[in-house]
Amino acid sequence: MVLRDSLDARRAGAKDRFPPEDLAVMHRATEDLRNSGIVQRALKIGDTAPAWQLPDSRGAILRSHELLAKGPLVLTFFRGVW
Repeated sequence: MVLRDSLDARRAGAKDRFPPEDLAVMHRATEDLRNSGIVQRALKIGDTAPAWQLPDSRGAILRSHELLAKGPLVLTFFRGVW
């Protein structure tokens, strides 16, 4: 399954997983983000991501250029506090 198909399926099922008032808050927040101009500033397909360095879960510094030297790189962002 292509990522787009998976995301569309999750989005379609949201109405069954969340109360209407929660969905309204999520939709309003999404619209606020779109209206902020963030979509126009976001990286597009084919854009080069800026170089970065961040600590891993043990505090060691990871650098994008070092990881990319080993092969393709996939980033995952988690919400919330650990």
